[in-house]
Amino acid sequence: MLVVGLTGGIASGKSTVTQLLKDHKVPVIDLDVLARVAVEPDSYALSALVRHFGTDILREDGTLNREKLGGIVFNNDKERKVLNGIVHPAVRRLLAWELVKAWFRGEKLCVVDAPLLVEAGLWKMCGAIVVVYCSEILQLQRLRSRNNLSLADAQARLSAQAPLSSKLKYADFVIDNSGPLVDLDAQVERVVSRLNERAGWSWVLSWLCPPVGIVRAVLRVGWRLWVKGVGQDKSRRTRGERKPESIELKDRSRRRGSGAS
Repeated sequence: MLVVGLTGGIASGKSTVTQLLKDHKVPVIDLDVLARVAVEPDSYALSALVRHFGTDILREDGTLNREKLGGIVFNNDKERKVLNGIVHPAVRRLLAWELVKAWFRGEKLCVVDAPLLVEAGLWKMCGAIVVVYCSEILQLQRLRSRNNLSLADAQARLSAQAPLSSKLKYADFVIDNSGPLVDLDAQVERVVSRLNERAGWSWVLSWLCPPVGIVRAVLRVGWRLWVKGVGQDKSRRTRGERKPESIELKDRSRRRGSGAS
């Protein structure tokens, strides 16, 4: 099974891409949903959050007050690291279980929808990464319209996230969501076709013979760690360093493997 990471910036249109993927019968695991499950009442993660941040982050019914917690960590890098250090491991465990279930169902592809795919290190679990892109100006326009924010508030939210360029360095496929929905759907269809080609038929062997699947997964993760870890110089030659306006949908696996710019 090919695990595909899907990420993008705030108001880039990732949710729309997710729905289009579902329309193309591609299973999607939403990490925002898993993050809510991870901090349900009586969970270890919620107990750890309460020990650090206090009971003020709880509602009267014992559930997490996300707005209260968000206000604490929004402009506080130290506290945000504490939050991520508690929640991310819990989410990774839930994700691993969901991927196992997808594998047992015999899925050829499984998309992991994760806003913090890169920041949380979840890209290491993925055989391919798709980044949804749009210009910062368009992000601001969509964010202001969607959330009824002032320009200053929208800019603050945008600047609180890692820039899209940092995610583009990890992308195998880039979906440009600057145009109409019909263009976006066409790009998604092409990406799904490419991903199915990449998965090939070896997934059947991996499903029928679990040890083969385990070996392939270990080798894939090891390769990604080499390319993105020891081979950091390669990332400086990706499209993430170029003008966003020039970005087009393209499979970059061959260029990454050859080291060509």
